[in-house]
Amino acid sequence: MEWQPDEQGLQQVLQLLKDSQSPDTATQRAVQEKLEQLNQFPDFNNYLIFVLTSLKSEDEPTRSLSGLILKNNVKAHYQNFPPLVADFIKRECLNNIGDPSPLIRATIGILITTIASKGELQTWPELLPQLCNLLNSEDYNTCEGSFGALQKICEDSSELLDSDALNRPLNIMIPKFLQFFKHCSPKIRSHAIACVNQFISSRAQALMDHIDTFIESLFALAGDEDCEVRKNVCRALVMLLEVRIDRLIPHMHSIIQYMLQRTQDPDENVSLEACEFWLTLAEQPVCKEALSGHLVQLIPILVNGMKYSEIDIILLKGDVEEEDDTVPDSEQDIKPRFHKSRTVTLQHEGGEGEEGEDHDDDDDDDDTLSDWNLRKCSAAALDVLANVFRDELLPHLLPLLKGLLFHPDWVVKESGILVLGAIAEGCMQGMVPYLPELMPHLIQCLCDKKALVRSIACWTLSRYAHWVVSQPPDSHLKPLMTELLKRILDGNKRVQEAACSAFATLEEEACTELVPYLSFILDTLVFAFGKYQHKNLLILYDAIGTLADSVGHHLNQPEYIEKLMPPLIAKWNELKDEDKDLFPLLECLSSVATALQSGFLPYCEPVYQRCVTLVQKTLAQAMMYSQQPDQYEAPDKDFMIVALDLLSGLAEGLGGHVDQLVSRSNIMTLLFQCMQDTMPEVRQSSFALLGDLTKACFPHVKPCIAEFMPILGTNLNPEFISVCNNATWAIGEICMQMGVEMQPYVSLVLNQLVEIINRPNTPKTLLENTAITIGRLGYVCPQEVVYVPTEHPDLHDDWCKPWGKLYQNWAVSYRTGLYPTELNWAVSYRTILRTGLYPTELGCILQNWAVSYTYRTGLYPT
Repeated sequence: MEWQPDEQGLQQVLQLLKDSQSPDTATQRAVQEKLEQLNQFPDFNNYLIFVLTSLKSEDEPTRSLSGLILKNNVKAHYQNFPPLVADFIKRECLNNIGDPSPLIRATIGILITTIASKGELQTWPELLPQLCNLLNSEDYNTCEGSFGALQKICEDSSELLDSDALNRPLNIMIPKFLQFFKHCSPKIRSHAIACVNQFISSRAQALMDHIDTFIESLFALAGDEDCEVRKNVCRALVMLLEVRIDRLIPHMHSIIQYMLQRTQDPDENVSLEACEFWLTLAEQPVCKEALSGHLVQLIPILVNGMKYSEIDIILLKGDVEEEDDTVPDSEQDIKPRFHKSRTVTLQHEGGEGEEGEDHDDDDDDDDTLSDWNLRKCSAAALDVLANVFRDELLPHLLPLLKGLLFHPDWVVKESGILVLGAIAEGCMQGMVPYLPELMPHLIQCLCDKKALVRSIACWTLSRYAHWVVSQPPDSHLKPLMTELLKRILDGNKRVQEAACSAFATLEEEACTELVPYLSFILDTLVFAFGKYQHKNLLILYDAIGTLADSVGHHLNQPEYIEKLMPPLIAKWNELKDEDKDLFPLLECLSSVATALQSGFLPYCEPVYQRCVTLVQKTLAQAMMYSQQPDQYEAPDKDFMIVALDLLSGLAEGLGGHVDQLVSRSNIMTLLFQCMQDTMPEVRQSSFALLGDLTKACFPHVKPCIAEFMPILGTNLNPEFISVCNNATWAIGEICMQMGVEMQPYVSLVLNQLVEIINRPNTPKTLLENTAITIGRLGYVCPQEVVYVPTEHPDLHDDWCKPWGKLYQNWAVSYRTGLYPTELNWAVSYRTILRTGLYPTELGCILQNWAVSYTYRTGLYPT
C-alpha cells in the first residue's frame, strides 16, 4: 500500500519549514535541533518528499525548501535510508519531474542528481532510460524538467556515463541530445547543447563518433536569438578548439568571423564565453596563421572590451571620489592565502626559481571584482596574443593607444593604460622607442584624481619595471619610486594595494639599485603600518619581505633596523598563534632575518621559540586528529610550514649564532617528525631547514645523521620536484660537513641521484642541485662513487684518486659555467674505457655532456 502522511506529523513538518525561514538566530538553532531529532525517524524523509512533490497547496519556497533539506539528508545519511523510503523518494521524483513550477522542477532535478551521485546510477537502472523517454513528452514541463535533471547528471557523472559500468549509456544519449538542437523551445535547445558539452573535454567516444553532426548542428544554431543558446554554442566551439581543432580548421575563417561578432554580443555572458576563444586559440600552433588576417578587426574589439562597464564602476565606486582608508575591511574582502614552501638551491650566477612556478601576475588588479569578466578576459587575450605576434601587433595597436591614453574620459584613459600593461611582455622590444615619452605620462597618471586610474597606472608601470631599471636611475627609476611611495600612502585602499604590489615588483627588478634610497623607502613602509587596514597590511608584509630579499645585507644598518623592527615585532606580539595573519608576517620576518644577519640577534630568541612552539603544537594536533578524527579537527599545517621556513631564515641569517638557540630546544626531534610528514610541503620546508642547520651548527645535526639519511634517500623522488630538490641540497650540505664519514650513507642516495640526473625534462634547479650533490659525494667518498672497470681491478687507487678532483670540478663547472683548464676535455669517459688510458687529470664524465655544452654555447674548450 502506498505511503500516506499522518496529518499531525505533516503539520509538524510544515511548521518546521516555516520556522526555518525565520531570520531569528535562536529560532534557527531550534530548527537545527528539531531536524536532528526528526532524522532519527526513517519516514521523516517521506514527509519531505511529499511536501515537495504532492502538497501543491503550499507556496513554492516552502516546497522547494523541503526538497533542499531532503537533499542534505541524502548527502549525509542516504546509506541509512530503509529501501522502502529510498524507493518512494525515487518514484516520487520521476513522477513529478514535470511539475508546472520551474523552481520545483529544478529542486527535483537537484535531488535526483544527489541520489545519483551517491553511487545510485548503478542501482537505479530505470533512471536514465526513463529520463530519456520523458524527453519525448508532448508536455513542455516534463521535457524541460527531464532535461534539467539530465544536464545535472551529465555535469556530475560524465566519466561514469562513458564507462562499461553502466553499459555506456552515452551511445544512446548523445544521438538523442543532438535531435533536440532543433527543438522549438530555446530552453530545451540550450539544455541539449549543455549536455553534449560535458563530454567534449574528455573526448567521449560516443561524441567523437558523431563529431561532424555535432559541429554542423552548432553551425546551424550560430544565429540563434536566445542568448543562453549562443553562450553554449560559443562554449562548445572553445572546447572543440582544444580537443578537435582538426575538425574546425576547414571552417576556421567562418568561426573567427562568428566569434568576432559574439565577442561584441550585447549579453555579457555570451561575449565573455566568445572572448575565451581568443585565449584558447593563442595556445594552438595554428594561431598565427589563422588570426593574421583578422587582427585588424580583433584588436579594436579586445581593446573595447577592456573598458570598465557601468556596473563595474558602480560596484567599484569609481565615480565616487572619497578616501576609504579609514574604513575597516570586512572579512570577506580578504582572500584565503596559502603559503608557498621554501625551495633551496646553491647560490650561483643566473639562479632562477623552480621551473613551472606560479607567479601571481594577474592581467588586471580588479581584486574586488574577483569574478572573471569580459574586461579581464579581453586583457588576458591581448596579453597572450602579444606573446604570439610580438611586435607585429603594434601597427594595429599604436594608433588606438594614442587616442586612449590621452582621452579626456577617465574610463577610456584607464582602459588605455590597461592595454599598455597587457602588451608589456609580448611587445616590449617594439615598445622600447616609445617608453621614454610614455613613462613620464604613466608616472603622471599616478596622481590622477580617479582612484581606478591611479591603481591601474601602478600595475602597468610594474610591467615595465625591468626596462625602468635598465635606464640611468635619475631618468625613470627615481621619479617612479618617489611617486609609487606616495601612492603607498594613498587615501584609497585599492590604490594602496596596487602601489604596494607594484613596488614589490620594482624591488625585485632593482635589487641593490635601491640601497641609496633605503632610508626614504623604510620611512614610507613603516608609516603605512599605522595607516593600513587588515587586507593591505598583509600585502605590506610582502613588500617589506621582498625589499629584504632584494637588498640583502645592506639592510643590516642600525638606523634601518631601528626603523623597521619595532613595528614588525609589535604586530608579531599582537597576533595569536592560531591567527592566519601570521603566515605573511612569518614569511616577511624570514626574509628580514636572512637579510639582517647578526642585526637580527636582539630579536631572535622570542621569534625562534615561537616558531618551535608552532611546529610542536601542529604536530601534537595532527597526532590527536589521526588517533581520534571524530573528536579533533585536522590542523592547518601551513602554520608549521611557515614556522619551519622562518627557522630556516634565522639559521641562514644568524649562522653560528643560532647554535645556542638550537641547543636549548627540541628542534631536532621535531624536525625528525616533520621530515616524515604526509604533506609534501612540510617535508620540503623540513629539508630546507635541515640544510640550513647543517651549515650553521652541524654539531647538533651530526648525532641525528643515521636517522635522517634513510629519510632523505626515500624523498629523492622527482615526482615531488621541490621536496626532491631540497632533500638533494640537504644531502650535499651534510656531505661537505661529514667528509669521509659520509661513506656508510652513499649507497642510500647515489642510485636515486644518478637516476634523477639522467631523467628527461628534469627542471634546471633540481638538475643543478643533483649535479652538485653527486660532485660532493664523489669528492668526499670517491671510492664509493666511482665506477671501476672489472677488467682493470689493479687500477683501483689510480682510478679513484683523480675522480674526487674530477667530481668537484664537474660540480663547480656545472654551477658556475667556468671550466678549469686542468680538465682534459679531449679524453672522455668512453675513450678511457675503450683505450685503457687513464690520465691523472680526467676530462668530463660524459662525452655527450661536453659535446652538448659546446654545441649549445659555441665555446670549444682547449
